[in-house]
Amino acid sequence: MATRATAAKAAPALKPVTVPIITAKEIMQSPVIAATPRASLRDLAARLVANEFSGMPVADLDGRVIGVITEADIIRALLEGKRLENLTAGEVMTGPAFTVDTNTPLEEVMKCLQDHKIVRVPVIADGKLVGIIARRDLIRALIEPEFMLFRETL
Repeated sequence: MATRATAAKAAPALKPVTVPIITAKEIMQSPVIAATPRASLRDLAARLVANEFSGMPVADLDGRVIGVITEADIIRALLEGKRLENLTAGEVMTGPAFTVDTNTPLEEVMKCLQDHKIVRVPVIADGKLVGIIARRDLIRALIEPEFMLFRETL
């Protein structure tokens, strides 16, 4: 009895699905305000309050990030009995700062914040400060917009 060989049809090759990778550049806040190491801590505190920031990078004049200063750093100085007008950002900042590059994937940015227990991370390009990402920026990038603001127009 003759058997007939049937060739199994090959399934068409699946094309790989490319999932867009969100990078630091896409969610960072830019421009970013940074203090110089010589900035008065009193002026820096006023800038944090006026802009509703909880911290900011400290950078040298060519944009290289050298540290970060936070509300916690300012409170620590006050608890030590120091006067803000007698201190500079460079004396109180935490450094060196953790930074991410503009091409850093979102997941790595999240790991950086989580692993180092920090609230914000400066974003650099070619070693220079170009933006900043805070935890709220990450959350904003990942949630779906289920809330809207409605305003009366006059």
